[in-house]
Amino acid sequence: MKTELRLKIIDVCNKKIINKGDNVGLSFYAFFANKNETPELLMEVATWWIQTHRLDHFVKAIKIKTMVEDGM
Repeated sequence: MKTELRLKIIDVCNKKIINKGDNVGLSFYAFFANKNETPELLMEVATWWIQTHRLDHFVKAIKIKTMVEDGM
């Protein structure tokens, strides 16, 4: 995963955790605007989320943040 995308995911997770607490869940759509202007990045995250790690639709933000920070 590109460094730019990793940083964006970590930033979004941090904001969600700060606003809603450690138990907040999110889907990979949380990292993109409603009008997706970067379909390549969306597909990269979707592949990472669904095919590579076989994650459920909603996953705790703290788990996603840790996975991305650990380079998974």
